[in-house]
Amino acid sequence: MTGAEHRKRLVALAYPVYFELLAGVAAGIINMVWVARLGGPSVAAVAVATNVENLLLGVALIAASGTTVLVARARGAGDPGALRSAVRGGWVLCGVLAPVVACGGFLVREPLARLVLGGSAGPEVALVAGYFAISLPGMAVYFAQIQLDGVLKGAGDTRTPMRLAFLANGLILVLDPLLIQAYGIRGAALATVIGRAVALCAGILVLRRRGLLRVGRGGFAAARRTLRTGLLLGADFLVRMAATLALVGVVGRLGATSLAAYGIATKAMYVATMAFYAVRQAASLHTAHTLGAGRDERRAIGRQVLTVSGALGVGAAGLLLVGAPVVLRAFGAAPEVAGAGAVFLRCLGPYLILLSCFIALGGVFEGSGRGPALLRITVLGAVLQLPLAYALSGLGLPGVCLAMALAMAVQCAALGLLLRRVPRQEPSRALSRAA
Repeated sequence: MTGAEHRKRLVALAYPVYFELLAGVAAGIINMVWVARLGGPSVAAVAVATNVENLLLGVALIAASGTTVLVARARGAGDPGALRSAVRGGWVLCGVLAPVVACGGFLVREPLARLVLGGSAGPEVALVAGYFAISLPGMAVYFAQIQLDGVLKGAGDTRTPMRLAFLANGLILVLDPLLIQAYGIRGAALATVIGRAVALCAGILVLRRRGLLRVGRGGFAAARRTLRTGLLLGADFLVRMAATLALVGVVGRLGATSLAAYGIATKAMYVATMAFYAVRQAASLHTAHTLGAGRDERRAIGRQVLTVSGALGVGAAGLLLVGAPVVLRAFGAAPEVAGAGAVFLRCLGPYLILLSCFIALGGVFEGSGRGPALLRITVLGAVLQLPLAYALSGLGLPGVCLAMALAMAVQCAALGLLLRRVPRQEPSRALSRAA
């Protein structure tokens, strides 16, 4: 395939994924707008709680990402038996992980709330614990929805997950004002769970119609293969979200205003970062499919990934630089929160450009089984980011932003060195082992 053909395929796979992720971000933004009417402590509580949900998404991705890569490779190799085995293993693994997270999270909701708030004993603890009482059991539904999306994406269908996301988040937008008015921030969590449950039921009907629910027996051996493939992919996201959550503790030391501003600004930043993750998923799918078909085109795919993601990063940085005040006003933030959030968003430019390249290019390594090396780089960045943020927090939110950019620059440099080691063409025997 030529460079233009790779780029066209990446865009075709990525744009439905982006709109799928964007639907979730939009629902989260509207959710935050309604919660903002309850006051600053509620905004801070929901911001912290949703960061925990993002962290748990990394656990869900262990099963879902492993399934996606294995299904894509089997599809590229034209092996229906391997495809059914990959689907079977993913569902078995999801069935093991989801109850553990849902039940365990509910039982430790109050200690977890205090932990993520840095040991605070303020009113935010009760608010976060109340949100967790509904959202953490509801993670079982979310895990199943993510797993269903992983099966469809591995089969080359990124549009159906987009439509299911529109359904889920459309329901959330309708239910949010009603349930938040009735139950406070607990209503926000309840609206999210209901919307996801309806989308999951619709997705199961899609899988049944396509014959992807008839996966046979012997799932535990297949689940082990999915676990080996997906563990490092999920761990990479898990480490990144853990670093973000730890950063909330650093920002919390700056006061409730900075924490609320950081929470709102992070929601706005997700509009951009979801585009980077969409390209990452497209790169992982395309790389796994070409390797399964016996072609090693990682270098060519990587070049096109950098072209697309770099353009997205520069565009996002420019938009936030110009439109930061408009973004904060759209959330209905108080003047002091809006001012702090606008400063943070305007300082994000260098970080966003570096992040766009690192996240998207990581998809090439995921799809080719190079997860361990990618995970080591992510851990390096997380280890650097927290002490840097703590040291620079005396500068306020701009100092935190500078710490994020410095840590990301180190990760990009390490990933560049790793990319140089990718061979231009692998022997067919090595390709067979990778597939």
